[in-house]
Amino acid sequence: MTVPGGERASAKPQPVRPTLAVVGATGAVGRVLVDLLATRADVWGEVRLFAGPEGIGTEVQVLGRSEPVRALEPGCFEGVDIALFEAPEDVVEEWAPLAVAAGAVAVDGSSAFRLHPDVPLVVPEINPSAARMRRIGIIAAPRCATLVLTVALAALHAEFGLSQLVVTAALAASGRGRIGVDTLRRQTAEVAGDPTVGTRTGDLRRAVSEQEDDPFEAPLAYNLLPWAGDTTEDGWSSEELGLRNETRKILGLPELPISATCLRVPVVSGHSLTVHAVFEREPDVHRVREILDSSAGVIVYDDPEKGEYPTPADVVGSDPTWVGRVRRSLDEPHGLELFLCGDNLRKGAALNCVQIAELVAAEGQAG
Repeated sequence: MTVPGGERASAKPQPVRPTLAVVGATGAVGRVLVDLLATRADVWGEVRLFAGPEGIGTEVQVLGRSEPVRALEPGCFEGVDIALFEAPEDVVEEWAPLAVAAGAVAVDGSSAFRLHPDVPLVVPEINPSAARMRRIGIIAAPRCATLVLTVALAALHAEFGLSQLVVTAALAASGRGRIGVDTLRRQTAEVAGDPTVGTRTGDLRRAVSEQEDDPFEAPLAYNLLPWAGDTTEDGWSSEELGLRNETRKILGLPELPISATCLRVPVVSGHSLTVHAVFEREPDVHRVREILDSSAGVIVYDDPEKGEYPTPADVVGSDPTWVGRVRRSLDEPHGLELFLCGDNLRKGAALNCVQIAELVAAEGQAG
């Protein structure tokens, strides 16, 4: 096309799409994350995949093309704009700063940087602007149970003022990764069909074979473990304290009283939480439902008379936090009881990191 004066108008230059790295691409969450990329906005250019020794050299389909899985090595983040880490804490602690030094923004899906004072802890439905407050180039995502909880509670806090939480979290086997799922399936197969299992003390422990890499301290099949995480002070587990501290940080309530108990349950995927929430202002249940219905990332499914309430089996493969059993506390006028479910591998881990990466990519496009 020519313009007055005979000069040819140059075509508008196309923006350069950011390069994305995924560290831990062959793990339980990493695989979900890679699959999610194809369902989201088409914003990425090159995608580099990294994994531990067991995954190196394999080919993975990402955005309609086959990509090789690479090893982490010096210089591997050169040219990367955003690096997503779904890897063990020690791997993130070593390699996320190297990604930042190479010019990338690191998004940490592990517990390595969640409570670091200079690292924002981001849930895009709640505090997207916090993603810009990355003083050391790293953004953290909370643990799965925290995500399920805070997505539902943030809007209720804005309306009624949250003053106390008591939470019991029933955590699925996939929270321990593929080894957790494999262990539960193996144990279930070993005891299925045995009518004596669970009827006498010790039958279950004798029926289940012990493997050196089992992630659970006791049989999980046909059982429930009142423990999840590592041991910390005064009998609390790392999962319980993590849920407490992360919820405080995301909601901006550093002194919020929170008591959490985390269980491991024989469910493959899908975390569930019972919540007793106390507010400064008395919550009206009808208004609570309106708020939850209009909240991003939340589905209300709550009609027990019709058998309608969320279960882990219902939520697997979906993104929102599902809310049911909404009711006023019997003995606390300002109290509310809720039951929450969420897919811990999708929104609970993979999707939140992808959403954070999209926020950062949008910053570059805006600039």
